Amino acid sequence: MALGMVLAVYFGGNVSTVESEALPLNYSRPLEEKLADPQISLIAVGDVMLSRVVGSKIKKYGDYRHPLLKTADLLKSADLTFGNLESPITPGREILTGEMAFRADPEVTEGLTYAGFDVLTLANNHILNFGRQGLEDTFKYLKEAKINFIGVGETAIDANRPLIKEAQGVKFAFLGYSYTDSGSPLVAPMDAVKMEEAVKQAKEQADFVIVTMHDGTEYQFIPNKHQKEFAHQAIEAGAALVIGHHPHVVQTVEEYQGGYIIYSLGNFVFDQMWSQETREGMVAKVIFQKEGITEMKFYPVVIEDYSQPRFAADSESERIVARLDMKLEYETSGQFPNYKFQISNNNQ
Repeated sequence: MALGMVLAVYFGGNVSTVESEALPLNYSRPLEEKLADPQISLIAVGDVMLSRVVGSKIKKYGDYRHPLLKTADLLKSADLTFGNLESPITPGREILTGEMAFRADPEVTEGLTYAGFDVLTLANNHILNFGRQGLEDTFKYLKEAKINFIGVGETAIDANRPLIKEAQGVKFAFLGYSYTDSGSPLVAPMDAVKMEEAVKQAKEQADFVIVTMHDGTEYQFIPNKHQKEFAHQAIEAGAALVIGHHPHVVQTVEEYQGGYIIYSLGNFVFDQMWSQETREGMVAKVIFQKEGITEMKFYPVVIEDYSQPRFAADSESERIVARLDMKLEYETSGQFPNYKFQISNNNQ
């Protein structure tokens, strides 16, 4: 594994300093003081597609954990781990190269559990590839694996209902939306009015609201107008973070009215080996404290053998991270290659 690198990014003005009482070198803060402002970590990854060539590679190696073996240690280290599941989980025939209707074996939940996934959005353009039965099977297998999901449901009300997760006494509300024009009430559409209402209601139930969107122009490095408008509306309604998927390449990160938008994390597990850019993705780690998001780290990955992401080498990382379009300060730190956004409190 390549040596880690960290980038510090500062949004806004200067970091303020606070004078404090001198304390002994061996001073340790009381437990109740530490617990009063915990640091909660959320890890998010890009598109996870466990069908087609990825599925055949899993069969070849005889291990449903195979796609996640090189990244699981990082993923399961977070308090909450999130991804976009791009394939329904339902029994059936082998999906061949070139097919666009995805299906993953029920046993793939073994790998998802191994990597520590807590929440998956199913609001995307492939979740209904095998109809309502495929969707209901996906519900069944994820529930059996104790993995929560968002953006879909047995009714339209269920699809638009927030998922509330608690970590270290802090509550997070997750909402998922997709551009898909399937017309099915089982998938939450990108209806800005309904989303804004859902965010405001979720804000009453949780400390932080996280909105995910499956949207954008495929293979483009810049978010389109629809992505930006929807993400801005989510932040204006009260979301702290918006996480995007679908373009299959890494896109920019934006600070907007005190919230943060990751427009696209690119592919995480996918078989799109036909270009370097679609082989590249990003793992995001976001740190929350009571005042809001205080830190973001990014871990570039490169997909190999049509199925398995690994952490990018130093020579690869700079090119991938550049797509975030941020002013960067370089230093080295950490067990894994990482690029850090240190957010000053006066921006919250």
